[in-house]
Amino acid sequence: MLVIQNLSQLRQYREQKGSIALVPTLGNLHEGHLSLVRHALNEGERVLVSIFVNPLQFGAGEDFERYPRTLEADFAKLESIGTDAVFTPDLSMLYPFRQTVLIRPSDLASDLCGVTRPGHFAGVATVVLKLFNLARPEVALFGKKDYQQLFIIQEMVEQLNVPVRIVGIETVRDLDGLALSSRNSYLSVSERAEAPMLYATLQDVVQKISSGKDGYEMLCEAATRKMRDKGWQVEYVTVRDSDTLQLPEQGCNRLVILAAVWIGKTRLIDNIEFICD
Repeated sequence: MLVIQNLSQLRQYREQKGSIALVPTLGNLHEGHLSLVRHALNEGERVLVSIFVNPLQFGAGEDFERYPRTLEADFAKLESIGTDAVFTPDLSMLYPFRQTVLIRPSDLASDLCGVTRPGHFAGVATVVLKLFNLARPEVALFGKKDYQQLFIIQEMVEQLNVPVRIVGIETVRDLDGLALSSRNSYLSVSERAEAPMLYATLQDVVQKISSGKDGYEMLCEAATRKMRDKGWQVEYVTVRDSDTLQLPEQGCNRLVILAAVWIGKTRLIDNIEFICD
């Protein structure tokens, strides 16, 4: 596996024959990331994984400094599943100057997770566009656990005519249903035991909607109360049109339920896509 550490090496790699499938990550890789890489092996002739903890997407008081950095372990995992190359830029490579030019996503970036994380998606979109410009992949893969992020990246690519095909990959879960996340490592033993209730609660709302119960707002409020009764801080639980991420209009049957909660000092997000006949 080739480890690319500078732009000259990346340029040489890019000029080789064969299409590139890019998997952008923050590192601290788990099975969810590896699932993206395995899918990428079927999407491009070469698979390039980027590892970069991007400061632009972390707000004041967030966990940029303590975000787990586990490069050597990440390399071993990637090599074991046949990754072609990994790109590990440092801060000065991606941000040689103070970044004053940012991608401004649509108004969706101020909704859902954007309410409590202002500027987050502008930081994500900016670094992803930088990676696209540098690596010039034919395809890039993102996990559906960050459903809003995937939607915003797809919007950016479509509206700015970026020649990259975006592929969303299904969320990978632990046996008890908890969506895999690097931040799960922040959970205490007791918090980790409680955390699967997030997915179970969303499943319950989906089941009720699928069985004919309407009143999405009331169902989401009940789910919110249930989780707050456990002592969790709930940022939102909401049902949206899965094609637009707007509130569903009458007759819309392609839906997604999304939630963000705090369990102690750990923020978790999850979602479930479903079709309601």
